[in-house]
Amino acid sequence: MTGFRIAIAQLNPHLGALDANLARIRAVRAEAAALGADLVVTPEFSVAGYPPEDLVRKPAFVAECEKVVEALAADTADGGPALIVGGPWRDGERLYNAAFVLDGGRVVARRAKHELPNYGVFDDKRVFDAGPSPGPVALRGLRIGLMICEDWWFPAVSEGLQESGAEILVSVNGSPFEDGKQPRRVDLAVARVVETGLPFMFCAQVGGQDELVFDGASFVLNADRSLAVQMPAFSESLVVTDWTRQGDSLVCAQQVLPAEEDRLSLIYRCMVRGLADYVNKNGFPGVLLGLSGGIDSALTAAVAVDALGAARVRTVMMPSPYTSQDSLDDAALCASLLGIRCDTVSIEPAMAAFGQALRPLFEGHAADITEENVQSRSRGLILMAMSNKFGDMLLTTGNKSEMSVGYATLYGDMCGGYSVLKDVYKTTVFALSRWRNEQCPPDALGPAGPVMPERVITKPPLAELKPDQTDQDTLPPYDVLDGILAGLVEGELDVDGLVAAGYERATVLRVWKMLDRAEYKRRQAPPGVKITARAFGRDRRYPITNGYTRLVS
Repeated sequence: MTGFRIAIAQLNPHLGALDANLARIRAVRAEAAALGADLVVTPEFSVAGYPPEDLVRKPAFVAECEKVVEALAADTADGGPALIVGGPWRDGERLYNAAFVLDGGRVVARRAKHELPNYGVFDDKRVFDAGPSPGPVALRGLRIGLMICEDWWFPAVSEGLQESGAEILVSVNGSPFEDGKQPRRVDLAVARVVETGLPFMFCAQVGGQDELVFDGASFVLNADRSLAVQMPAFSESLVVTDWTRQGDSLVCAQQVLPAEEDRLSLIYRCMVRGLADYVNKNGFPGVLLGLSGGIDSALTAAVAVDALGAARVRTVMMPSPYTSQDSLDDAALCASLLGIRCDTVSIEPAMAAFGQALRPLFEGHAADITEENVQSRSRGLILMAMSNKFGDMLLTTGNKSEMSVGYATLYGDMCGGYSVLKDVYKTTVFALSRWRNEQCPPDALGPAGPVMPERVITKPPLAELKPDQTDQDTLPPYDVLDGILAGLVEGELDVDGLVAAGYERATVLRVWKMLDRAEYKRRQAPPGVKITARAFGRDRRYPITNGYTRLVS
């Protein structure tokens, strides 16, 4: 072999939509063939979509996936590019997460995932068996060290491939986005290159699957650790890489590298991609949300318009006697800037009706948070009625800071089918809002200019469930709250550790108690985009009934 062309197909599969995935793989293979590719590499489980969860427990589903692999194998009899695809592989009583190498009309090799992740959002050990440590695949004069995602996170697999004669490491991945994850991926790839002396190719899935968003960002490192190829984040892409032998090494030709994307851009685009795929893959005509004049609903609306376009986003303002004119004006201006419909439905009649119905029961009891929650639940009832009537999916607008401490109303503002800000702390909400007012992502369907009034960003967050009510009446300042929450949730720190970091002990204890007591609410919250390393849900699984009350070492 003097030269070899490998196409990296960064795909957005639809989990379980096998016919659509088959058509998409065929399309990219045809595109790669026109570009002279010898091999097309697709992501982990590309035939089925990833993660399949208990879907792979259905024998019929596994059998259908195997038929797709066989159909793709038959395609390669045309003399065009070979293919690497991923899917389930049943071998007797064992079920593997596998990569299939297809060439000459048949499956020429299979490799099973050796290292099965069993942490955070991953539970591969629950549904798959671990395969043996893989050996290289001989393909058209090239010896490929083929790994599946978690396999390359540990040195043993790549070192075993190098010792067995591999000339290049190729990792196919379903690796979800986390804030700050891409530099860790590159650092890890550099470690594998240094250990083996081999070039490294990272081919990753892109797109949203329930709460996970796969960012793609596939890349190639040469054996000298230089970055030769960097593919875009959050969008499907096909890149053909050119390889030649230089002495004993394979070398990938240097391509023009894109500018490094900043953190806020990546987080924002993750939210956009996650919402777009959740809505479109589930067949919703559009989305609906309550627009309050506050920053959370304004940012949620902006993400929705950027993901789906203004015509598929509907909002409603639901004022109460405590709603300020500023909030009414800000909601209207926000809708105008985004070009979206905003209806108005007063909740005063609902408040009066509930007050009258409950008066005999509540007689002798002073008004308290109960009456505030009635307002929130009245809004939830209106929103769900509109969702049922018009078919649009309801978005909740709460953020991670609020959900952490239970600053949300069950069956009220927690009503909805999806949450864009579920894993975004309030301080990041402010930063993202400022960022989006100044910049527009390249793939956004929304306006290029500002998406919310400046006052929405600068005014104190308001609950407006009673006169002159602000969030800080109940919660510590958000910069303090978010710092403590990050320590408790992402860092699993104890009280002493947070006090050592500069936080007041009484405030830490107060926040911890609110966090612990709100678990029952979070269990009933809708799914939402994962952003951080410890999103509520599959990342962080705490018991609701929990008698452990000590938070000290």
